[in-house]
This record gives sequence, C-alpha cells and structure tokens, in this order.
Amino acid sequence: MTEQDEAGTTTAQDTSSTPVDGAGFAALGLSPELVATLSGLGYEEPTPIQQQAIPALLEGRDVLGQAATGTGKTAAFALPIIEKIAGTERQRASTSALVLVPTRELAMQVAEAAHKYGRSRGVTVLPIYGGQSMEQQLRSLKRGVDVVVATPGRAHDHIRRRTLKLEHVQYVVLDEADEMLDMGFAEDLEAILGATPAERQTALFSATLPPRIAELAVTHLREPLKIQIARKALAAGEMPKVRHVAYVVPRAHKLTALGRVLDVEAPESAIVFCRTRHEVDELTESLNGRGYRAESLHGGMSQEQRDRVMKKFRAGSAELLIATDVAARGLDIPQLSHVVNYDVPSAPETYVHRVGRTGRAGREGVAISLIEPREHRLLRNIEHVTKQKIAVESVPTVADLRARRLELTRASLYEVLTEGDFDHFRVAVESLASEFDVMDVAAAAMKLAHKAVAAEGDEVEIPSVAPRVEREGGFDRKGGKPSRAERTRDKAYARGERPDLEARPARGAERRVKEKEHRIPRKRGGDMARVFVGAGRKLKVRPADIVGAIIGEAGLDSRAIGAIEIADRFSIVEVPSDEAERVIDALKKTTIRGKTVTIRRDAKNNE
Repeated sequence: MTEQDEAGTTTAQDTSSTPVDGAGFAALGLSPELVATLSGLGYEEPTPIQQQAIPALLEGRDVLGQAATGTGKTAAFALPIIEKIAGTERQRASTSALVLVPTRELAMQVAEAAHKYGRSRGVTVLPIYGGQSMEQQLRSLKRGVDVVVATPGRAHDHIRRRTLKLEHVQYVVLDEADEMLDMGFAEDLEAILGATPAERQTALFSATLPPRIAELAVTHLREPLKIQIARKALAAGEMPKVRHVAYVVPRAHKLTALGRVLDVEAPESAIVFCRTRHEVDELTESLNGRGYRAESLHGGMSQEQRDRVMKKFRAGSAELLIATDVAARGLDIPQLSHVVNYDVPSAPETYVHRVGRTGRAGREGVAISLIEPREHRLLRNIEHVTKQKIAVESVPTVADLRARRLELTRASLYEVLTEGDFDHFRVAVESLASEFDVMDVAAAAMKLAHKAVAAEGDEVEIPSVAPRVEREGGFDRKGGKPSRAERTRDKAYARGERPDLEARPARGAERRVKEKEHRIPRKRGGDMARVFVGAGRKLKVRPADIVGAIIGEAGLDSRAIGAIEIADRFSIVEVPSDEAERVIDALKKTTIRGKTVTIRRDAKNNE
C-alpha cells in the first residue's frame, strides 16, 4: 500500500505484519537462479524491507529507506542490482554499481554478501577502503568489476586518481547514509555522486531521516519510493533483559569510578565507548595499568591491528574493548555482558545502537553510563526517545568494593569445594587444627586466597554529586521535554563545547586573535581575579575546556567568568575575586585535557 506526497515521493506503508504468500523471494520478481542461490544460503522468507524494496528497485525506481541495522537491508539492495546486472551486457573494465558505506567493516560485510548472491550469476564484487593495499585495488579495478563497495574517502581518492571510472555506473546505493554524514563525508558524497551519470538509479538507506538526509534525497533521488520499517517486536523469550544504570561522577573521578564499577560488576566481556581515538588510547593504557585486560579499537588502526584485537576479544584473552562508535560499527560480538558509556552520547539513537549489543536472544545484559553533573539533560533526552527508564545510582563505595571482592573470593572457594580433590592439603589443615580453632584456620586460608586474587584498588572515596540544575533559563526551567535550543546545546556539551560561550562574543566586545595569544572577551561583573592555568595551545586547550572545568567542578555560573587568554604553554582566566580561591581549589582537584596542571593566582593580580 502506497501514498504520494506533494513532492512526488511515494511512501510505502510498513507491511511487516503482512507476509508474502508461499512463493517467498520468487514472488518479488527475482529469477529462479537467484532464488535457488538464496535457498542454498538458507534464506526462506524475505524481511519487510526486502518485500518492499526489491520489487521497486527491479522496476527501476529510486528508493529512500529507513530501516535499522539487522533488518536485511543488504539483500534488499544487492539482490535487485545483481539481478539487473546479470541480465545485461556489461562494459569491459567498467563498473555497473557503486555501493557507499561508512566503515571498512561494513564494506567487507556488504561485499561478502553481494559476492555470495552474485557468484553463480558471474557478477564480480570488489570492496575498497582505507588501510587496504592500494596496488591490489588498482589491479582489480583495472581488470574491471561489476560492483564496487567502498567507503567515501577511498572512493573519492580513486576518482581523483582516475582509477575508479563511473561513467557507466547504472546503480548507486548509499547505505547508512546518516552515519556517513555524521563522519564528515558530505563533501565526498557530493563529489562522488557528481561523477556518476544523471540517469542512474539510486537507493538511499538510513537508520534515521533527519533534514539533512531529506535534503540529500531531494538533490540526488528522483521521485523515490519512501520505505519506513519499524523495529520488529521481539517474542517474549527474545526480549532484551538489559539493566540500564547511570552514575553521576565529577569529571576528575571518571576513571576511578569506571574501575570501581567494573570491579563490582565483574563483566565477562564489555565494550567501553569513548568519543575520540585519543581518549580510547589513554583509557586503554590506564585500565591496563590497573590490571584489566583491555584493547583499543578506533579508526586510526590498520586493518591488521583491528583484526588482531577482535580475535583476542572474541577468544576471551581480552575482557574489555575500548572503542569509538565508528570503529565498533558493524561488529558482531556474541554474548556481550556489558556496554559502558564512558562518554554519554549526544544522540539517543547512538545510545540505542550501543546498548543494543548486549542482552540479545533473551540473555541478560547491563548498560552503564558515566555522566557528569551537567549532562543530566542528555540522560533525560535518551529516556524520552527510548521510553526506557535509566536508574541513577551512587558510585560503589570502598566498602561496597571490599564486600564485592570478598564475595568473589567466597565464590572461588565454593567452586574448589564442590570440585573436591584437595586430600593432599588435609595433612596441613589437621596439623594446624590441633593448635588453632578450625574456623580460624579456614578464615586464615580465605584471607590468603583473598589477597592472592583481589588486586589492591583505589581506597579513596569518590564524592557523591547530583545532576546539576542551572537556573535562570537553564535546563530545568519548566521540566518536561527540552526545547530545540536546549537539545542543540546539550549535543555541544557532549562534544566538550560550550556554544553559549564560544559561538558568540560578549556584548559590546569582539573576538580578537593575536599571533601569540587568543583572547575571548566575556561579560564582567565586579572585581575580577586572574587565575593561571598551566596548560595552553601546546596541549590543545580550548576556552571550552577551562570553562567546562570551572562550571563542572566549582559550580560557578558561566556568566561570571571573565576573559580567557590562551597562550602556547599557559592560559589565564578571569573569575570574580571573591570566588577565586574556591575556583583554584576546585581546579587543583581535576584535570585539563586529561592532564594535571598548575593552578594558582596569576602574578599580575597584584599589579
């Protein structure tokens, strides 16, 4: 069933509850040869996205599809492309179809699936992505392949080299389009699409359909069929059993809090998500220094390094995978017990995608988020979109940690007792029992076992904080659903920015940039004191880093902060004189750009 809007886009209604009659894939217009191939691969009935997209693409229509990962999108676009390519005479040493995907992992997955579908029909497929041998790609492209599955950056590189020729391309697919735009591939996509024939057939698939995706569709698709597939409701035995919990933690204590939560939870396998590759590397090094078996995964690693990391993680020789969202996309990790958001994602969809990796097929899972006091709005946004309550709990105390370690020791001893085979040690126990109470002997043995398995942890209590509520037009002005301006600001906060401070200069002042000094004027009020911060441009310090630290740790209103000067090796920030000591004390307890730096009154205060 379809409806057409004023712009000419036809919308297909979700027929997920209406199965195709007994003919299965044959009813969609696929050839008997391709249906036989699918049967040999174990495919029985088409998914909803396949039911709607395959006939439309076979008819030559453009398609705009909204469907989440795991709904069968790859077959939905690959099968009609292979069907149409196999039935036509192909140009020698040319490409008939181009599929663009955001990551190398997805490129390999899509290429592998397309190869399986098209092998019996003689359709050739080539994945090209960064980190792969350029010589090998050049040789394959020179011979000619029917379908190229590529990441935008590498595809654009080949177009500039004139080694990827698109003048005969008939079919273009943009898979995970929203993710490609999030990764900054907008210009590459425009350049690539501009190099393809105007009369091509185009399909665009995206998990979400924000305005920028709509703009892309209007520009590059011709009267597309719009397909929206709702997430499939799981059967009672398949419902995800995920416990969602958040801990409010001051920025300076996040690493300690993470270690303590991991100690208490004792995950069998977990992914810890960070925003940047730099943070991934730093956190991995810190966790390994604390006795965990952690491995990094981010876009700056070669494919060989990534494969080695995943092999170790799947084999259980690594218990923690510290990753960015981009690097973890497309990974299939069975029986993942925990997902940890070391940084809270700004988009609720990202949270859903992250935590969807645990609690699969009826198994239990845990989703943990560490939020800073000013990030509570992000948590509320996630709850509003996901309709999932996230419990805010206190970070485990030192006493909780000790009790948990003792419980693990007791469990280990219980396992040994149930296994038996300890007659060899009875002589020593009987000898000690003749001199000491048998309960004391057992307690001493447990003490030794506990010391052997329980690593010494941080014995410093983490301060308990509540989500910060800003006043005068702040976050909780009226409660309820946040405004668009608040949501925009929250996303900027999640990136470590302060848009209300960085995007506009103070009234009556201009932003001034000097060769050796970057000064951003700010609103002043009363006597101001200058605070010296021992970090500057050499450590990539931005005004947002300093402002965020002052607001987050000292609780100072942003409008009370004066001018900020950032030099190569230090920075100066003006704060109200009566608040200066409190700000200095608070900043001494935190870090700037992950570093502990010198904080003191600037010498010019007395001039």
